[in-house]
Amino acid sequence: MAQPDNEPRDAVADLRRIAFLLERTLQSSYRVKAFRGAAAAAAALPDGELEQAARAGTLTTLKGIGDTTAACISASLGGEVPEYLAHLQETAAAPLATGGEALRALLRGDCHCHSDWSDGGSPIPEMAVTALELGHEYAVLTDHSPRLKVAGGLTAARLRRQLGILDSLREPLAPFRLLSGIEVDILDDGALDQEADLLARLDVVVASVHSVLKMPREPMTARMIAAVGNRHTDILGHCTGRMVSERNSRGGKGRPPSQFDAAAVFAACAESGVAVEINCRPERLDPPMALLRQAIEAVCLFAIDTDAHAPGQLDWQQYGCARAACSGVDPASIVNTWPVADLLAWSHDHTHRASP
Repeated sequence: MAQPDNEPRDAVADLRRIAFLLERTLQSSYRVKAFRGAAAAAAALPDGELEQAARAGTLTTLKGIGDTTAACISASLGGEVPEYLAHLQETAAAPLATGGEALRALLRGDCHCHSDWSDGGSPIPEMAVTALELGHEYAVLTDHSPRLKVAGGLTAARLRRQLGILDSLREPLAPFRLLSGIEVDILDDGALDQEADLLARLDVVVASVHSVLKMPREPMTARMIAAVGNRHTDILGHCTGRMVSERNSRGGKGRPPSQFDAAAVFAACAESGVAVEINCRPERLDPPMALLRQAIEAVCLFAIDTDAHAPGQLDWQQYGCARAACSGVDPASIVNTWPVADLLAWSHDHTHRASP
């Protein structure tokens, strides 16, 4: 039923939707920050104050609200779809990729996303609520580990504090599950960049190479096999580390894939029950199609993950689903098509498989 013209809309929800669509299509981070900041500022106001400021024409005097966001708020409170939002709904809400729609419908969650505790752009609750709004049953928070200082990697002490935050969100988010995790750096010798006792406490551990990406093929292979063989590793993240230049959101020249013996690494993944990540970031699309087919031939498990650093990026799974469907990945081998109980049973010992 159409909403009456004079019925106020939810201005905060409209601002969040605008930011989501901007993030989803890799548009200006400055604009995203403006809309998310305005949404947070409006949500924090006492009841009735936003409406009072709109009637008085003083919205722009409120901290965090500028001319453009004030116009959107006024339209929403007046019962109209903000013009900015209407334009984005026409231009930025279309499917991101074609193919893999049936597979996307099978996904129950996302095993790799970041918050502002490391190099993500939004607080933990915003990431969780967006995953819930997208229909996920669960999401795994995987902020970076200490070595990646440029990304604000979590020390052991900070990770312990983050686990307390996740505990506090369990009841408010139920039945949605925000699972504990980390994207842990694979060190040069294949060790994992976090205390073993902490890794053992986490629900899901994504292990990724972020440094010395030009390591020669033989030692890189040994490095990756050592990490895959670590009992705490659940998912091998963006295995080649490549950046695809024409899709690089930072406008750079891209980065070639690391060199390693893919057959040996994927065999190790299959033997250890470690999933190979199909990374959905449009500037990564990792692994390349040829390697993805090798991983299928090795009978690996997979995880189709967004590696989201902002809420709107949580909608990027279609990129990975399209590639997985094109390559013939068996949906039953994708761990995030599994119910949360099966996912956690598998991450505990890597011997479990999804219930039929």
